Amino acid sequence: MKYKTLVRKLHLSEQDFDDIKKAVADAEAKTTGEIAVAVTAESARYSFWELLAGNIAAALVLIVMIPFADKIRGLYRMLYWQNEPSWILPLFYIITCFASVIIIFYLANIPALDRLIIPPSVKRSCVTHRAFRYFTESGVYETAEHSGILIFVSYMERQVRIVADSGISAKISQDMWNLIADELAENIGKGQVKLAFTTAIEKCGALLAENFPPHQENPNELSDGLVIVEDEEWF
Repeated sequence: MKYKTLVRKLHLSEQDFDDIKKAVADAEAKTTGEIAVAVTAESARYSFWELLAGNIAAALVLIVMIPFADKIRGLYRMLYWQNEPSWILPLFYIITCFASVIIIFYLANIPALDRLIIPPSVKRSCVTHRAFRYFTESGVYETAEHSGILIFVSYMERQVRIVADSGISAKISQDMWNLIADELAENIGKGQVKLAFTTAIEKCGALLAENFPPHQENPNELSDGLVIVEDEEWF
């Protein structure tokens, strides 16, 4: 899914991006903590599961066609005036099954169908792995006091992860971040995307402010804006 497609599906305007950026800046002004926000179309390539679904569909199509073998053969006999080649019926089955695999494979790229095909445990694992990977790629782990957090949204899977650095984890339970993540996912599901992000950012900022109050010097160590992560890889 391309950048513009994802932004359109999230119904985010340029003003919304600016408002989210401002929410991060306002939250960080009250703490030495740093907040990174990112969203990706999907957390992995799920080709294995899409191809598996295609093969299962082809097997079902073959099973359904077997009882109608005589009628199919009869149609070919009419077409070839009783002189149909011996290979025509097996070829028909092969082409039909192959076409079923291709059609289902491409239909599975529709997010609504993909969510049904991919096992929940696989989606959870892939989103978690991608969130931790981006946590490293974005440099959230490199803040001076190890007080950075990542708010990571995976659109296709409809899941959110909030990953906190070691300095934060020593003071704030992961359960607190999970509650904010669940609320963020719920609000995005309602179509309130900008409000979902700004509310989550404010709540994360409040938790950070309690445990990491600002110093006299409070440098901005991470980008404040919402980042669209375009690459999709299988783990």
